[in-house]
Amino acid sequence: MLLSDLIDLIKKGNSKFISANIVDDINIENAASLDNAKKNEISFLEENNILRENLGKTEVSAIITTNNTEILNSLKLLKISNIIVENPRIAFAEVLNFLYKKITYNQGIDHSAVIDKTSRVGQNCYIGPNVYIGPNTTIGDNNYIFPGTSILGNIQIGNDNIIHPNCVIYENTSLENHCVINSNTVIGSEGFGFIPQDGKWIKMPQKGSVKIMSFVEIGTNCCIDRPAVGVTFIDEGTKMDNLVQIGHGVKIGKNCALAAQVGIAGGAIIGDGVILAGQVGVNNRVKVGNNVIASSKCGIHCDIEDGEVISGFPAMKNKSWLRSSSIFKKLPELAKKLRQLDNK
Repeated sequence: MLLSDLIDLIKKGNSKFISANIVDDINIENAASLDNAKKNEISFLEENNILRENLGKTEVSAIITTNNTEILNSLKLLKISNIIVENPRIAFAEVLNFLYKKITYNQGIDHSAVIDKTSRVGQNCYIGPNVYIGPNTTIGDNNYIFPGTSILGNIQIGNDNIIHPNCVIYENTSLENHCVINSNTVIGSEGFGFIPQDGKWIKMPQKGSVKIMSFVEIGTNCCIDRPAVGVTFIDEGTKMDNLVQIGHGVKIGKNCALAAQVGIAGGAIIGDGVILAGQVGVNNRVKVGNNVIASSKCGIHCDIEDGEVISGFPAMKNKSWLRSSSIFKKLPELAKKLRQLDNK
């Protein structure tokens, strides 16, 4: 695709195009990271990116960047074409979609799929090989359900969803519109509910449901449990990385981001716009307020107010954690001095 044509597409996108400077209107064949980019490739550069220090070493043909005078002067001296937008990351994401077309699948139901006669599949769907759709299930229009997926009974799936290979969706689950469920994820499995009695564990039946709203994306190998009663709920726009565990009866708000290996115990409530970094753990029945940010490996054991930035185990305000962590390595020396004082 010619660079000028790519710029025309970026202008129509959501990155808020400002201007462009074309040194050579060459064909852009690929997108790449700045440190690995070659001729006929495009990359992006944000103001705080450490790679800006190595601009002189890149062979890239075009860079998407911000309206930063220092960066633009460097690109002019290096004779690198540039596209100036308010959000280079969004523009680069759009470029990836322009340059790399998705594999298309013919609409229809594969002959090896098994669909219960009480269930209904909408229009323009792709149902891949060895898919199972159980009784009393409704699949809306324009859905892509890839090979090996099992959709058990009494399930409602809306429109324009993508369910990747080998997913399992248990009974009493509902999935609204424009969601993406990546491979090997399990939705609606039994919550971890057992009652101790006489040294043994008595199973609490898990008869609740899972409800997932629109524009939710779930990574690979995630588990979302159903509760004994009630609903495990994920609101619209929330995104989950791989290997995330959502316990029974959890409520997650809108537009949250959960990184890999996050674990949320049963009954916890997560507000809107919450960011949980990798390996964050949330205790059962804890309430996390809106727009909270929890850094990696944070252990959340108590309620967190709106807008807090927290770190550590147990979780505390990030500034307090940074001050505390700077002291940790000095603790043996401090303890020795305290013992010396006690002996005086």
